[in-house]
Amino acid sequence: MTLEINEILFLIIWWCIWIIVWIIIWKIIKYKTLKNERELSIKKSKSVILWEVYEKVLPFLPNFPYAPRDMTFVWKWIDYIIFDGLSEGNLKKIIFLEVKSWSSKLNQNEKMIREAILQNKVEYKEYRI
Repeated sequence: MTLEINEILFLIIWWCIWIIVWIIIWKIIKYKTLKNERELSIKKSKSVILWEVYEKVLPFLPNFPYAPRDMTFVWKWIDYIIFDGLSEGNLKKIIFLEVKSWSSKLNQNEKMIREAILQNKVEYKEYRI
């Protein structure tokens, strides 16, 4: 069975068309996936920025139990160190405060810090030059 030139040409053109169609479909899928990933990334970024603002505004909200003047914002692994009563000249205690939303959990570093504090593995040192 031999194929004529016209049939071979038709098959080649047909395969080329299918390849082009699949490339177009693949590009559309890739574009939509990339678009969804960008939108998700923007939502997460907005959420992170909003949470960072909330953490900084938190001490000024009503019913917050500590004076904003007694708080030092650390941000990395511990959000605040609170020197409770220091602004009034009567230091009661030092508190390490980590601010979390309802569903978030401590990460591994935060857990290790919490355990070190609970086991009294905290020191005060002075470094002079």
